[in-house]
Amino acid sequence: MAMGELKISEMRDLTRIERIGAHSHIRGLGLDSSLEPRLSSEGMVGQIPARKAAGIIVKMVQQGKIAGRALLLAGQPGTGKTAIAMGMAKSLGQETPFAMLAGSELYSLDMSKTEALMQAFRKAIGVRIKEEAEVIEGEVVEVQIDRPAVAGAALKTGKLTLKTTDMETVYDLGAKMIEALGKEKVQSGDVIAIDKASGKITKLGRSFARSRDYDAMGPQTKFVQCPEGELQKRKEIVHCVTLHEIDVINSRTQGFLALFTGDTGEIRAEVREQIDTKVAEWREEGKAEIVPGVLFIDEVHMLDIECFSFLNRALENDMAPILVVATNRGITTIRGTNYRSPHGIPIDFLDRLLIISTQPYKEEEIRKILDIRCLEEDVEMSEDAKVLLTKIGVNTSLRYAIHLITSAALACQKRKGKAVEVEDISRVYNLFYDVKRSTQYLMEYQSQYMFNEVSAGEAEEDETAAMVS
Repeated sequence: MAMGELKISEMRDLTRIERIGAHSHIRGLGLDSSLEPRLSSEGMVGQIPARKAAGIIVKMVQQGKIAGRALLLAGQPGTGKTAIAMGMAKSLGQETPFAMLAGSELYSLDMSKTEALMQAFRKAIGVRIKEEAEVIEGEVVEVQIDRPAVAGAALKTGKLTLKTTDMETVYDLGAKMIEALGKEKVQSGDVIAIDKASGKITKLGRSFARSRDYDAMGPQTKFVQCPEGELQKRKEIVHCVTLHEIDVINSRTQGFLALFTGDTGEIRAEVREQIDTKVAEWREEGKAEIVPGVLFIDEVHMLDIECFSFLNRALENDMAPILVVATNRGITTIRGTNYRSPHGIPIDFLDRLLIISTQPYKEEEIRKILDIRCLEEDVEMSEDAKVLLTKIGVNTSLRYAIHLITSAALACQKRKGKAVEVEDISRVYNLFYDVKRSTQYLMEYQSQYMFNEVSAGEAEEDETAAMVS
């Protein structure tokens, strides 16, 4: 019975829940080494000119040659604007800060709009802080842990034997170090580094001398050389944080714990000025460097004239990140005014933007995207069903076709089929309406709805227009 319970607990530890999102299949921009877009790569399909332009921006960001610039992704709904922004984030990697914000979010926060924008800007500016620390670095020869015979009688003690190519030393272990070694699953043959100040253990890899221990390694095992020289040495350690994280830590009594609660609130301008001064000093002393990241604002047409005025000024700051905004609007009213402008953006701010246009997907591109989504959602679909789904995507929208994948898979599962067939697609197509069919139905039965504001004549005209479209 005990063995059965043990197996169940192990299974739970290994189980990992992965959420599949609208853009979870995006791995990058799908460019080759010369920044030429591949037809289908890293989850990206089509949009060749837009991806190439985004790739150039990413390269300039990585080389630190661009900051305080703004980019506009403009296109119809469902043409891959957010996917390109996500691809840029993946291409930049973990070292470059990337913050995302929807324009409508600003109006539901417990702070002013300009404060929310300032915090978003600071989240997209990284600070790489360098410091020297005492570390013990070597290959583990042996780990001996003495466990007490009676539970609770005494704390665990032990010895750790480390070596380099020049020396070997035995260290006494306390309870905390034993716990840290167990957490990192350190064993004989691992090359580790121990920070003397904090006691943090970092596993660097496995020694090349143990490369023949096939039973003790997996496909992800990284092999490293046994360290040379002294076990104890001074090393330069680099910490990467954002300016917003530094702001929060210095403006709240609970310090860094405020980052986990999410209750950052408004941060006083004096705190930011002091932090900027200190960071400037670190830069002059060579202790830190600024890493301008990317701030992506979706639904930028939702911002009002005050926000656009703030962005105009913020982009002129020395430490401004790259601003990427996206919109699906044409010529529309600027929020907070009676003036109309392209994309609902003031002309003076529009003049600052490099504009990348996205085009509607072609039929073969829609087919490739649907293939990728079927793989991502782990849905097996027949060729005929994919042809039908592609036609639905062309006649309605790509987003609607993608929504039908999981629904059709559930319909297939209900009839105990192995792969989604045409009948499953037809069934969910009749169950869930797209925008055109929903509008047509609404026009037909509009008199039966409450608070109807469309007259009979207008309804006939709209119905005719819907039928023609």
